[in-house]
Amino acid sequence: MVSVCFYFQVHQPFRLRKNYSFFDIGANHFYEDEDANRDICNKVSAKCYIPMNRLLLELVDRFQGRFKVAFSISGIALEQLQRFNPEVVDLFKQLAATGAVEFINETYYHSLAFLFSHADFKKQVHEHKKLIKEMFGQTPTTFRNTELIYNNELARYVEELGYTTILAEGADHVLGWRSPNFVYQPKDCYKLVLLLKNYKLSDDIAFRFSNRGWKEFPLTADKYATWLHAINGNGEIINLFMDYETFGEHQWQDTGIFNFMRALPEKVLAHPDYQFINPREAHLHYTPVAKIDVPHFVSWADIERDLTAWLGNPMQNSASEMVWRLEKDLIKLGDENLLSVWHKLLTSDHYYYMCTKWFSDGDVHKYFNPYDTPFDAYIVFMNVFNDLKETVKQRLKEKRVRTVKSKKA
Repeated sequence: MVSVCFYFQVHQPFRLRKNYSFFDIGANHFYEDEDANRDICNKVSAKCYIPMNRLLLELVDRFQGRFKVAFSISGIALEQLQRFNPEVVDLFKQLAATGAVEFINETYYHSLAFLFSHADFKKQVHEHKKLIKEMFGQTPTTFRNTELIYNNELARYVEELGYTTILAEGADHVLGWRSPNFVYQPKDCYKLVLLLKNYKLSDDIAFRFSNRGWKEFPLTADKYATWLHAINGNGEIINLFMDYETFGEHQWQDTGIFNFMRALPEKVLAHPDYQFINPREAHLHYTPVAKIDVPHFVSWADIERDLTAWLGNPMQNSASEMVWRLEKDLIKLGDENLLSVWHKLLTSDHYYYMCTKWFSDGDVHKYFNPYDTPFDAYIVFMNVFNDLKETVKQRLKEKRVRTVKSKKA
């Protein structure tokens, strides 16, 4: 039996005010662009989240639970949806109640925390896990790191946290001659199984669907199901991982993307040897065929599938290094409000906006990017960071004064 495993990423960052200037430092501690956050959240909800959630509910009902998908929704995306468009959250809750939809664990703030602080990484993962349990009634057993960033060390750490399944990019330089269409096991792990994205078949939907210059255009459900069925005998699981915004936002409604998805399950299930499963079920259905050794970090971004989308130039490196230096002072201070502000600055999008890879991957980096240039993104980020740093410094000073006074008293 060959399984099709759909996984969707849902994420929206808290965007910074583009006009936060050097002169705001020390005078203005409100950093977020509330209007942009609300407008983008509502726009994407109307174009993608609401119609696609309703479509998935329709499909789960029509196929009596045989059609299944999985989601990873960042904590900060859920915060914004609750604030600006609670209807979307209600629809996700309805999907959770079907029993056919899995909600996956990730870092709460969609951050690169594992690269800088295992302690904060663990804290964010537990915070996100708690939120998923409270909102959707599920205790996640599958983990997906931010931007599918993955290596052996991460896998071992995640296994120690008790997870049974982890997702990663099926990059060519990781797989070599192997196929992504099998379940693997990370090197030095004994319980955790690894699902690798079939990036070609995923990108056929996520990026090429509406490309009239593509030799396979137009992509129909019949044609796509034929490609999936051709894997029978040469694979056990086909992992289709993509941004949820693919439906209605990246690929607009008039491209036919919703009609494609509405027709696809029936075409796939027409083959008696095919089924849909969730990542957590893969752990139970399949035995890993081999160990995979990934000593260096991989991700699902750009052609290189590495970290250079976020840590590929001096601006990105300096911004990330400086913001992480505040961690110890914030822990000493113990101010939960400032800690929350700092955590929002860790979101990977802020560093993605600073990316200078404007050649083959340029259009990708421009999407949803509020800045005209990566240099503008860096300047605004550093202005915000410097104000936060000075605020933390002042609060620590005040705390020390209070401590001295209380000891004298």
